[in-house]
Amino acid sequence: MSDRRKVLPQYVLPKRGLTAFAGRVASRERGATTTRLVRWFVRKYGVDMSEAKVPDIAAYRSFNDFFTRALKEGARPIAAADLVCPVDGTISQFGRIEHDQILQAKGHRYSTTALLGGDHELAARFHDGSFATLYLSPKDYHRIHMPCDGTLTRMIHVPGALFSVNPTTARGVPGLFARNERVVCVFDSPVVGSFVLTLVGATIVGSMATVWHGAMRLPRVRRVREWHYAAGAVALKKGEEMGRFMLGSTVVLLCPNSELRFNPAWQPGGPVRFGAAMADLAPGK
Repeated sequence: MSDRRKVLPQYVLPKRGLTAFAGRVASRERGATTTRLVRWFVRKYGVDMSEAKVPDIAAYRSFNDFFTRALKEGARPIAAADLVCPVDGTISQFGRIEHDQILQAKGHRYSTTALLGGDHELAARFHDGSFATLYLSPKDYHRIHMPCDGTLTRMIHVPGALFSVNPTTARGVPGLFARNERVVCVFDSPVVGSFVLTLVGATIVGSMATVWHGAMRLPRVRRVREWHYAAGAVALKKGEEMGRFMLGSTVVLLCPNSELRFNPAWQPGGPVRFGAAMADLAPGK
């Protein structure tokens, strides 16, 4: 069966209803019931609790507390590369932005303008730049960190659909990451000039959160919303946490520099870990 046919049921599923229900269940504190749910999840997905700051399953008061768990100190050393991987997950795609087109999967591309909520001026900064799309599966650590030093200038909430973002759906739904609800975080950086981290929502993702705003539990509206930040108001160092997913999803990184040299070990479908070397600037850049 083709990937397009496999994802057809998602077009008719009540995705927002399922997401709202999952969010309510994940946020409830239900004692032994929560512990049983977390234990089942750990077994089903092979979650490595030895890396968690709190490895005791019974210590988590809600499923969200477990899902957004912190790592123990030293679990993810920060590489000396110019850019480090911001998440644990799987490489969906990465490479050069062809003018304004980002590769989603074989046969599928979408524009930087669409991803960034229709902002042509912002999108133009990244024409012929570089991108990396990283998928966080249910078993992964779900906090998002800074790939390099950066100062937040804008945050944009773009309403949209809530398709799954797993690899099959990425191959089967055209423009997936520019169709789903997302939060676009725009940073100035002394390393690459500027960059964008886009947090893409998905089916049953209860909410996304950033360290400066908290959970993005916004009214379901159709218009784009923006926040602007004064210079230096939110400054984060390489490796610092910038946000988290309440349930798994995808991060899309955009950089204006087409001369980034990605880690030669990277390949689509390969695993990545937060803090590992992602890319370096070409000599002289």
